[in-house]
Amino acid sequence: MVRIDKKATRLYVLDTNVLIHDPAALYQFDEHEVVIPMTVLEELDKHKNGIREIARTARQVSRTLSELTTNVSLEQIRDGIPITRITGPQGRLRLLCYADLEPLDPQNAQNNQTDSPDNRILAETCRLRRERPDASVILVTKDINLRVKAAALGVPVEDYLNDRVFDDSDAMIDGARIYPDAGHDGSGLWDGLQVEVRVERRDQHILYQLAGDIPPEWHLGMLVSDSDNGASFEAIVREVGPLHASLELLTNYRHGANVWGVHAHDSRQNFTLNLLMDDDIDLVTIAGSAGTGKTFMTLAAAFQQTLDTKRFERIVFTRAPISMSEDIGFLPGTEEEKMSPWMGAFHDNMDNLLRDEDGSSSWDNGATRQLLGSRVQIRAPGFMRGRTLNDTFLIIDEAQNFTPKQLKSLVTRAGRNTKIVCLGNVGQIDTPYLTANTCGMAAVVQRFRDWPHGGHVTLKSVERSRLALAGEELL
Repeated sequence: MVRIDKKATRLYVLDTNVLIHDPAALYQFDEHEVVIPMTVLEELDKHKNGIREIARTARQVSRTLSELTTNVSLEQIRDGIPITRITGPQGRLRLLCYADLEPLDPQNAQNNQTDSPDNRILAETCRLRRERPDASVILVTKDINLRVKAAALGVPVEDYLNDRVFDDSDAMIDGARIYPDAGHDGSGLWDGLQVEVRVERRDQHILYQLAGDIPPEWHLGMLVSDSDNGASFEAIVREVGPLHASLELLTNYRHGANVWGVHAHDSRQNFTLNLLMDDDIDLVTIAGSAGTGKTFMTLAAAFQQTLDTKRFERIVFTRAPISMSEDIGFLPGTEEEKMSPWMGAFHDNMDNLLRDEDGSSSWDNGATRQLLGSRVQIRAPGFMRGRTLNDTFLIIDEAQNFTPKQLKSLVTRAGRNTKIVCLGNVGQIDTPYLTANTCGMAAVVQRFRDWPHGGHVTLKSVERSRLALAGEELL
């Protein structure tokens, strides 16, 4: 193996099978440069037709490359196209095109074997190494035979081992900033920020008015806390500018206060319940892994504000009818009966919400179902166009499976006194043509980031079971 200088610039040349294996591979090389040879683009073009999974993945990669190269000048393409990531360092994308590429074996140039895609990628990598002696050029491929060829030629080569599924923090903002030294009154936070603080009470709310250098990563509707677990200082950013910010203390739903009997376990859950119960927040987006309590807390807040406080007249629950694997065919019945198989998350959470201390649930009771069913409508998203939803708590489940255009159609249904909650996890996208960066959930979070009546949070703690937690961490 050729020794690689860790301090030198690294150029990772990606083989076609790496992009087919992981369409998000472009985003996995941190601050280093990713190189896509023209041979790889040609192979992707050959694979893109058809309905097989490899064709869908090839089209997905092509769309990602198209988005990265849109509105980019020729000079930027030559210098490297910035690969934007929500968190972590930014990398660069280079497209490698050699019109006069020499074969590895000039004496055998007419041999079909020499003109194979693998050999052309290897030849492109070898020429790039000669042109960039200042950098470490590394070929990344899943092809064992190509790795053997590269090793024989002395070309640094690696297998692609980063099989981590894209998570919500990779595709969108986190929605929270944790400052461990803030203290119960935020004093440690103020010391770190070097700002002047004025505390005032307004309409039963405690506000911290900050004047000074405000962190540039702060945005409207963001959680500021001193800890993820057991936080003593939790506030939401109500106003923010380069030299001014206003923080409002959150209600503590851990012990005394609750939402339809539901208590928060950590700062992010407490922030979620505050967003769901806030009359000034019209759009809430909640991301998080499976089992973090997204649907559970949202339903609790919906019933609290529909049945108890009477703020809303009805709850509308919808989700994209996209199956996880092969479709089982057409379903019989009315609209609600057709949607019933997709509403397993709704029924499971209702069963848990209505469970008493003895472990029995009243959700199986016909009278309970009839009472709650009169306030809950289960609707297919395909039949929502043209509707105006007034006095409604609209829950859009599995929002990562919607396109941005589809979510726009649902969000624009909002009428007078309507709150919309989008729930999703970009690691569980089932729609073949969507990625973590192009799905509707990521688009809504990004576009509404600085809107004063919106809020976003990414939940971290898996509450379902220790097995679910282990599966989320290990798989």
